[in-house]
Amino acid sequence: MVTRIVKMTFRTDACAEFLSIFEQYKSRIRAAEGCKHLALMRDTKHPHIFFTYSRWNEESFLNQYRNSETFGLVWPRVKPLFAEAAEAWTVQEEEVA
Repeated sequence: MVTRIVKMTFRTDACAEFLSIFEQYKSRIRAAEGCKHLALMRDTKHPHIFFTYSRWNEESFLNQYRNSETFGLVWPRVKPLFAEAAEAWTVQEEEVA
């Protein structure tokens, strides 16, 4: 299982548009093969900064989604709304005794 965390900093005037796009596509993203969880979070001190947190059975499913029609529809609409380039991490939970 891998987790994908994406930090997105939007122009302040673009937050509502981003939220509308996310609402429109969240079900399709959650339905992607191998996607186990998708959440949207908003920074408490900087309301124009959002994070997506998604969990995938394997990194190959995440990559499959990143090459999907859905991603191809969402990303070109979201990217122009950024105030800064997005940052993304793919992480795996470590076993801690």
